[in-house]
Amino acid sequence: MAKKFYVVWRGVKTGIFHDWPTTHALVDGFAGAQYKSFPTLSEAESAFRSGAPARTPASGGSQPRIVRTDHADALAASDTVIFCDGACDPNPGRAGSGMAVYRDGELASLWYGAYNPAGTNNTAELNALLQALMLARTEIHADKTVQVRSDSSYGLNAVTKWAAGWKKRGWRKADGEIKNLEVIQELYALYQEIEDDVKLQHVSAHVGIEGNELADRMAMLAVERREVQWRQFEDTLDVAKLLRMRSG
Repeated sequence: MAKKFYVVWRGVKTGIFHDWPTTHALVDGFAGAQYKSFPTLSEAESAFRSGAPARTPASGGSQPRIVRTDHADALAASDTVIFCDGACDPNPGRAGSGMAVYRDGELASLWYGAYNPAGTNNTAELNALLQALMLARTEIHADKTVQVRSDSSYGLNAVTKWAAGWKKRGWRKADGEIKNLEVIQELYALYQEIEDDVKLQHVSAHVGIEGNELADRMAMLAVERREVQWRQFEDTLDVAKLLRMRSG
């Protein structure tokens, strides 16, 4: 597992710390906390000597972002954090999926695609989770710690709880057919391949968690642009502007 170093500029105690639990205890609930992870001790020392950066919204740069504590906690806990979401308008109807990818605590890229003119919210969320796990596998192969966060209880439960039993019964369940079976089978096979190295986490929807909100906006963009292939969002990563986009 990659070693990380944590700089706390504002917290119960300031300085450089070598593990996340210690850092978390110093910043959790502290008003105006400012902290950031670094891959090397020398970078952390240099950043600490330079003092806390100005609190301006990030647009793909290296300044720490002041966001909800639960979002910031997730970013600090893993090298790569992938938020994924699906949208459908109406449900069933035009569906699309989106992702927001953070690396080393900073928003790195946004993705949208998997448009289906006759989809559902569940299919959109499963497709988003599948793409997130594919990216997670790539990050794991690059020796990164990875977390995938989704607001879909259905998708997460299908992969981590239900699929094993369904597979044992020949991909059947007692009360009838399994909906979205093909994508669930693909998801489960991929999850089995990387489950020891990826953390799947449920996140509450539409409560202001930046990564979840951005993934939602990308899902709606996929619907609006009818984008079937996964495509990287190429405009400036202006978080405030992106969050003003239509929400699903």
